[in-house]
Amino acid sequence: MNTREIVNKYFETVNAGDWETWLTLFDNNVVMDEQLAGRIEGVEKLRGGIAGLKKGYSRFQNHPLHVVVEGNKASVVWHIEAANASGVPIDAKGTNYFQIENGKITYMANFHDTVPFNPFVKQQLG
Repeated sequence: MNTREIVNKYFETVNAGDWETWLTLFDNNVVMDEQLAGRIEGVEKLRGGIAGLKKGYSRFQNHPLHVVVEGNKASVVWHIEAANASGVPIDAKGTNYFQIENGKITYMANFHDTVPFNPFVKQQLG
């Protein structure tokens, strides 16, 4: 898959809740700078976070609004429409930055408005 196809598959698998396929998009040594979770290194760390996603959200849809691809790099502006485990709506906008090498995501960072996630974070982290 090329860069655009990988990015499209990323959002397709997230929105389908197909986390096993989602994990296959990442290099084993991926580095992710996640605004709420911090730095995550390695696909196995990502695998461990899936249980938290399943438990923490009753609904999660991440809609790409604008995709820019330049070679092996991409940036996506997105809109999340979700609900936490209790059904409280979450509406957020942000962006993901991707670096792709050999058909896998090797680096990803996200940046977003934290306000919609604050109740969720407090609930999950106590």
